[in-house]
Amino acid sequence: MTLVLDTERAALSYQDICAFLYREARLLDDRELDEWLECYAEQCEYWMPAWTDDDALTTDPHSEISLIYYGNRKGLEDRVYRLKTERSSASTPEARTSHFLANIEVIETRSDAIDLRYNWHTMSHRYQKTQQFFGTSFVTLDISGAAPKILKKKIVLKDDYIHQVIDVYHI
Repeated sequence: MTLVLDTERAALSYQDICAFLYREARLLDDRELDEWLECYAEQCEYWMPAWTDDDALTTDPHSEISLIYYGNRKGLEDRVYRLKTERSSASTPEARTSHFLANIEVIETRSDAIDLRYNWHTMSHRYQKTQQFFGTSFVTLDISGAAPKILKKKIVLKDDYIHQVIDVYHI
């Protein structure tokens, strides 16, 4: 499939989309968490489903287990508050992370939103040990305002046999 961008539209270009995603990842790596929150719409959904025993993803965050689920930005704001005030003992000391994004694909464009899919790989170092996490994210960007905002983010963690708590800065 060939991606054809509509040059008549005022929507984001592919380069703008990539720059937005790279910035969001960098803000996590640099622990600029307040700026990272600004990448998200107030009504955003942030969801990392769990894998079932049948090797399928859970499909309903309200009735099935999720690895992470926040139904709006308030949940992310609470998480950031805990990280910034060291109220998250599982995240102290902070891990050093590097995010890598690849295969960024525009799935669908609408007048006010863009659906994306991309792969990610995060290296995380803490307590003299380096771990890695990888997966695929599905993002809906709200492009109706002055700046794009993440309206929905579904994170599929491919290596879910992890030996520690996983947090927003790992993915």
